[in-house]
Amino acid sequence: MHELVRRAAEIVPVLRAHAAWGDENRRLHESALEAMAEAGVLRLRVPAEHGGHEADLTTVVEVIAELARGDGSAAWTAAVWAISTWVVGQFPDAVRREVFAKPDVRVTGILSPTATAEPVAGGVLVNGRWAFTTGAPQSHWTTNAALLAPDRVPVALAMPLVDLEVVDDWHTTGLRATGSVTTVAKDVFVPAERVLRLAPVLRAHPDATAPMFRAPFMPAACATVSAPAAGLARAAVEAFGARTSAFPLRIREATVLADEAEFHARRTATAVDHKASGGEEWTTEDRARVRRDLGEACLRARDAVDVLGADGPALHRIQRDVHALNLHAILHPNANVERYGPVFLGRQREV
Repeated sequence: MHELVRRAAEIVPVLRAHAAWGDENRRLHESALEAMAEAGVLRLRVPAEHGGHEADLTTVVEVIAELARGDGSAAWTAAVWAISTWVVGQFPDAVRREVFAKPDVRVTGILSPTATAEPVAGGVLVNGRWAFTTGAPQSHWTTNAALLAPDRVPVALAMPLVDLEVVDDWHTTGLRATGSVTTVAKDVFVPAERVLRLAPVLRAHPDATAPMFRAPFMPAACATVSAPAAGLARAAVEAFGARTSAFPLRIREATVLADEAEFHARRTATAVDHKASGGEEWTTEDRARVRRDLGEACLRARDAVDVLGADGPALHRIQRDVHALNLHAILHPNANVERYGPVFLGRQREV
C-alpha cells in the first residue's frame, strides 16, 4: 500500500495549484478530481472484489494526509468519500455491483437520520433533508440515513445523487471547496435492497473476511477524518518554509506540533488496524481513546498553524481550513477530551 501513498504525494502539486480556485468556487477543480482518481484515491475503501484497494486505515490516513498537504478541502472530501464507500460495502451484493460498476465512483453520505422513509410496495418513499453533505455537487451516490416508519429505525439509503435536490447553501470561511451543501429528498423511491438498517453497519464484524469490515464504524471514521488535520499542519510548515530562508523559533515549534498531530492520527489508525486484523473486541476505553486521539490531532494541527500565522493566501486558507475542522462536532478537541475523561478516571479508580 506504500505505492498509494507515493501516488498521493505525487499529486500534491496539482491539488495545491487548484486550491485557490476551489476556495473561490466552493467546489473541487476538475483537475483535482481527475488527479485523485488517477492516483487511486477514490478506490481506497472499495472492496477488492469490485476493483478497489480495500486499504487498511494506516494507508488511508497516510494518503489523505498527503492530499491535505495540497488542499485541505480535497483531503476532507476524500475522507468522506472513503467513509461512505465503506458503508456501501455493507450493502447486499446487487447494490455493491450497481454502485461500484462506475469506475472511481464518488459516494458521500450523512449519518444523522434527518429524513423519513415510509414503506411502500417494493421499497420506501423518502422525504427530508440532510445538511452538510460533503462533495454532493460532485458525487454520484449518497448513503444518507433516515428513520424507517413506523418504528423510526435508523437506516442507510443508497441513492443516486440525481434523485436528490442539491441546495447551494455552503457559504463558509473554511473548507469551502468541500461543497458541503444540503441535500433534499422529495418523495424519492428507494428499492428495498438499497435500504440497510444502520445499527448492524455501525457494529464491529469480527468474522468478516475483509479486515476493513471488522472494525466498528465510528473508530474507523474517526481515524479517517483525523488525517486532513495532520496534513494541514504539515502544509502550513511547508508553506511558511517556502517564504523564508530563515528558521525562526516559531517554525521549529510548528514542526513539533505538526509531528504530534501526525502521531495521534497514525496511532488511531494503527490501533484500529491492529484490532481489526485479530478481530478483537472493542472496549469502552478503546473507543474513548480513539476519540481523544482524534481531538488531539486536530488541536495540535490548529496550534501548529496558529503559531505560523496567516501570512499570505496559502497560509490564510490553511488556517481557515484547520479552524473549520476544529469546529466539527465529531472533531472538536474539547468534546473528545470530555468523552475520554470519565473513562480514564474510572480506570484510575479501579487501580
